[in-house]
Amino acid sequence: MKRVVITGMGVITPVGNDVDSMWDSLMAGKHGIAPITRFDVTDFKTKLAAEVKDFDPLLYMEKSEVRRSDLYSQYAYAAAAQAMNDSGLEGKVEPERFGVYLGSGIGGIDSLTREHEKLMTAGPRKVSPYFIPMMISNIAAGNIAIRYGAKGPCMAVVTACATGSTAIGESVRAIRHGYADAMITGGAEAAINPLGMAGFINMMALSTSEDPDAASLPFDARRGGFVMGEGAGVMVLEEYEHAVNRGATIYGEILGYGSTCDAYHMTSPDPEAASSSRAIQDALREAGYKENESVYVNAHGTGTAMNDTSETMAIKKGFSGHTESVVVSSTKSMTGHMLGAAGAVEAIICAKALQSGMVPPTIGLLEQDPQCDLDYVPLTARKTDPELAISMSLGFGGHNTCLALRKLN
Repeated sequence: MKRVVITGMGVITPVGNDVDSMWDSLMAGKHGIAPITRFDVTDFKTKLAAEVKDFDPLLYMEKSEVRRSDLYSQYAYAAAAQAMNDSGLEGKVEPERFGVYLGSGIGGIDSLTREHEKLMTAGPRKVSPYFIPMMISNIAAGNIAIRYGAKGPCMAVVTACATGSTAIGESVRAIRHGYADAMITGGAEAAINPLGMAGFINMMALSTSEDPDAASLPFDARRGGFVMGEGAGVMVLEEYEHAVNRGATIYGEILGYGSTCDAYHMTSPDPEAASSSRAIQDALREAGYKENESVYVNAHGTGTAMNDTSETMAIKKGFSGHTESVVVSSTKSMTGHMLGAAGAVEAIICAKALQSGMVPPTIGLLEQDPQCDLDYVPLTARKTDPELAISMSLGFGGHNTCLALRKLN
């Protein structure tokens, strides 16, 4: 099969609006969690979130485009622009061989809530004619394809919180099997609004801590739910020979992709981790993993009671109990949970870990849960020089996705 390499990366995150600033924040153990500024939280149990800060869509889009696009789509467009600029690919790939797989777990919920309020208070004539294209989850992929003339496969992947990872994995397969020479891929989310927050609060998924330094606590015995984040992560993936022939900078290679379903429960992970561990095994097998290799696992690591224990079990089973040379961390301790964007951003973090030899920490991990008994790189970044990096993503509906990356050999 054809080899698939990373030639461009872009992010909008709560800890930095480009790859370098995000990485610097992660290495410093800096989080982006703070009191919510978007709306009045007086009646909400959850007061904190990891909001994107100082984002200016006009750096990437015309004013008219901003007016007719949801915030999630603006984040996606910005991250895609960064990734494309980074890749130098524009104009160097046949349009029919160029595709976009980019999704969102929820889509344009900001537009939905805003236009519904208009309907209720001012009547149907006040609803924007752009409401439907602003709301739908495929429009970010469609707009990015329009911007870059990508006339190959174009799809909006939706697998809840595994969306970004699934989009990348399916893009890998599209290139491997000859359907495209290059893909723009990733995920985006912007759900920090009253409706989105209320829904997650009422299903008891969110942390109610009012201490920003003790709110997102993956693998800690004190954890009490995840902290909502937002943003986008986008990669440009290319067929290896195509990238080499044009002299592209190559950040790494995606060798493994595992995709399974728990088929267990609408929101809870399978406590036996049967399918999530199989996603790891499938990715490791494709990546040619050997037991003595140094591995970094960027865990899904949400800081919810069930996720962290079941994911620990999945990692143990996935590596057949051989975790001596495996280090794990959850960067959601700093970014919060970016939902459909999380997996894409975390895959980029894996590429940076391979490139730098440094592994980001799990900050706030002061009281490790005895049931979570792996090395989670507590508090500070660590030099480990991993040979293989694994990104785990788990989504409502039982979706499990695992990506395996290596430096280019």
